[in-house]
Amino acid sequence: MNLRGRNKVDPTFNMSSMTDIVFLLLIFFMLTSTLVTVSAIDVLLPKAGGKTENSTSVAVTITNTALFYIDKKKVNASNLEAEMMRKVGVEKQKTVIIRADKEVAYKNVMKVIDIANRNKLKMILAVKGK
Repeated sequence: MNLRGRNKVDPTFNMSSMTDIVFLLLIFFMLTSTLVTVSAIDVLLPKAGGKTENSTSVAVTITNTALFYIDKKKVNASNLEAEMMRKVGVEKQKTVIIRADKEVAYKNVMKVIDIANRNKLKMILAVKGK
């Protein structure tokens, strides 16, 4: 009496379905990474290492002609602090990203840094990657 089963299990692993999943993930991430855009005024940033990207942030841009912009909206230097505080909000959870042209005078950048320090805001100095 021979009671062996007729179905034998093959111990090998088929990788074709795994490679399909990897390629689909690769295509997904390639497509979604091209959709990310930064909403800011175009200025020439100085070069340095590191990455500066934050989804809950307020961008303060200083052009080479000493014009101030907060999230693409032109702001007078006298109204800069009031507009920054209005954009950051009462809870002060947003980070201030300082984007200054590399030709901007140091005193204009320090004006924004002083406002952020006075109001105890988190800030990032944006630079172009190497």
